[in-house]
Amino acid sequence: MSEKIVSTSLLSCSYREGRVLEDITFAVERGDYVGIVGPNGSGKSTLVKALLGLVTIASGKAMLFDTPLSDFRDWHKVGYLPQSLHLVNPVFPATVHETVGLGLLSLKRFPKRLTGADHDKIESLLEELGVYDLKHKLIGELSGGQLQRVLLARALVNNPELLVLDEPTAALDPDTRGRFYAMIAAINRSRNVTILLVTHDSGAIGEHASKMLYLDKSLLFYGSFDEFCCSPEMSSLFGEHSQHLMCHRH
Repeated sequence: MSEKIVSTSLLSCSYREGRVLEDITFAVERGDYVGIVGPNGSGKSTLVKALLGLVTIASGKAMLFDTPLSDFRDWHKVGYLPQSLHLVNPVFPATVHETVGLGLLSLKRFPKRLTGADHDKIESLLEELGVYDLKHKLIGELSGGQLQRVLLARALVNNPELLVLDEPTAALDPDTRGRFYAMIAAINRSRNVTILLVTHDSGAIGEHASKMLYLDKSLLFYGSFDEFCCSPEMSSLFGEHSQHLMCHRH
C-alpha cells in the first residue's frame, strides 16, 4: 500500500473578505510530483501555506506523513521554497555556501557550527544543482535563476522527504523556467522526494509533473496530466482550443 505524504479532507480557509478555499479533499502519495495550478487568486499559495501550518485552517483537516497537522513535529522532513525572490535581501552579506549552510544550522543545537561533513554535503549539492562555481559569490550578485537554485539547495540540504515550492519560477524567463521544472523532476526521481509545486504555468508543468491539481477556490481537477488533457470537465472550463494549447496538442 502506498504511503500518503499529504492528505486533506474538506479543508477550508477564510480571510476577512471570505472563503479562499472550500472543501478541498485530495491525497499525495510518496514519490508524486504534483503541479498545483489555477488562476490568480484561486487559493494555490493559501493551500500550501495551510499544509505547512502558516495559514489557519477554518474547517476540515490536513495530515502530513499520516499525522494530523496539529500534532506534526517532524519539520526536518519538509523543505519549503516560498515565493522567495522577494524575501531575500540582496545586500545581505552572505555567500552562496553560507546561505545553503543556514538550512543545516536550523536543525543544530547550540553551539551551532557546521562540521567538515556538512561542508562536503553543501558542496556536493551545489555541484548537483549546477551552481558550484558560484559558492564564494555573494547572493546579491546572482541572477534570478542562479538565486533560485541556491535557495532550492538550502531547502534540499536536510534531505527532506517532501519539498513544497510556491511559485518558484515567477521571476524566471520561459527557458530558465522549463529547465527549473526539469531539474525538480530529476530531484523527484533521483531522491524520491515528494513534490508540491505551485505555478500558474499549466502547460509547462504538465510536461514534468506526475499529477495536476487544478484549483479555483474549490478543487476542480486532480489526476495525471493525460487525464487533465482528456477531461471533458476541463474542456468545458477552458474551451477545447485552450485545453489543446495547454496540452501542446495543437
